[in-house]
Amino acid sequence: MRVGFGYDVHRLKDGRKCILCGVEIPSDFGPDGHSDADVAVHALIDALLGAVALGDIGTHFPDTDEKWKNADSIKMLQSTFSLISSMGYHLGNADITIVMESPKLSPYIEKMRSSLAKAMDVDISNISVKATTEEKLGFTGEGAGVSSSAIVLLLTT
Repeated sequence: MRVGFGYDVHRLKDGRKCILCGVEIPSDFGPDGHSDADVAVHALIDALLGAVALGDIGTHFPDTDEKWKNADSIKMLQSTFSLISSMGYHLGNADITIVMESPKLSPYIEKMRSSLAKAMDVDISNISVKATTEEKLGFTGEGAGVSSSAIVLLLTT
């Protein structure tokens, strides 16, 4: 078995789509980045890659490559998980936490879990997504950004 941890952060920008775990959240602002800036998926990708010591998201999907401009992070996750699977691993479970002051994410959690489960072709019971705030503290609490962390357990097939 292998364990991996991932973390990502993006500033928030007016006029950007707010896409988290592959789900578009109604909002006037969203994470800013080279791809769709889905911080939760980026943290999950880093956790998966870290579990098998294959570097990080920037190594596999560099923001200097126009191929990944406005890319769908779910497709990046599918590619990553396919690589992990080809190495003989399957997902034991994934636990993701998103830190964002607003909008409220609780109405979208089940949709997020389902999106990630579908992308990796695993049962939804293997995916946990949680959302929290930082009580108006720090850059996320001030509404300037969003962060996410993820941890995964990989098992050999």
